[in-house]
Amino acid sequence: MKEVIIINKTIELKVGNNIRELRENRRITQDQLASRLQIRGCDITRSAVAKIEVGQRHLYPDEIILIKEILAVEYDDIFRI
Repeated sequence: MKEVIIINKTIELKVGNNIRELRENRRITQDQLASRLQIRGCDITRSAVAKIEVGQRHLYPDEIILIKEILAVEYDDIFRI
């Protein structure tokens, strides 16, 4: 069971880092991303975005879909391992 937890944490860290890089490449702040997600119906804060980017918070499916749309990227860009 420990091995699965480590693998999942590694994936969360990588996905979070991918989101951070994609966001920064588009010159969008964490606050701006959170605001754009909120406008589209996600109950999320800048702090939650920061935690996602460092792998401390899980992503919900609706958040993934909206992040993809807001950043104008493909799912492969988000889930690149």
